[in-house]
Amino acid sequence: MNPLCLLGLSDTHLVALNEPGHRLQADARGAFMSMQAAAAEAGFQLMPASSFRSFERQLTIWNGKYDGSRPLLDADSHPLDTLSLSEPERVRAILHWSALPGTSRHHWGTDLDVYDPTLLPPGKKLQLEPWEYEPGGYFHPLSRWLAANMARFGFYLPYHRDLGGVAIEPWHLSYRPLAEGCASQLTPPLVAEALRLQPIAGKAHILNLLDEIFARYITTTTEE
Repeated sequence: MNPLCLLGLSDTHLVALNEPGHRLQADARGAFMSMQAAAAEAGFQLMPASSFRSFERQLTIWNGKYDGSRPLLDADSHPLDTLSLSEPERVRAILHWSALPGTSRHHWGTDLDVYDPTLLPPGKKLQLEPWEYEPGGYFHPLSRWLAANMARFGFYLPYHRDLGGVAIEPWHLSYRPLAEGCASQLTPPLVAEALRLQPIAGKAHILNLLDEIFARYITTTTEE
């Protein structure tokens, strides 16, 4: 893949989904639409909550969490006093929930977050928190269907378990035939080169911690 596309700095690798505002690579789009059709036959309305996300968008999220203008949570989803944390602590807290710009799988056009709006109770808003997809949660029936069926369409859950880095994301699907190639191309030097040119908060600390960040938050995923 073109490095600019890999880093979320270009969107020339994408095509539109049927749902406005959502884009994926063409092969991932086709596989997702086939899975949507199968889900519909099973009684589910499988919809994207998020698909492609640009570097710029990820940068806005990162900087907002870093400077305290967006909420920052601990590993148990409790609010943190962002500005009381050291800068390395702040970097690690953000990475538990949000990808470093340039490293998000959403840049690749292979990954998307999904839900079923028909399972959301009236007056409730989508939170994209694990409890919604676990037993007793709104979307647990959808999670069970995905667990039984997504592999035949090429999808898997890269954040199915907490391995000490990124939080569990039972809503995050990845199209394996394309995502594995993207993951193999992403390297610390490539990301460092991009970050040096960007107005990212905590830049010096991020660059100093980049090897650790890759090992703990980027290259470590679950294969399910």
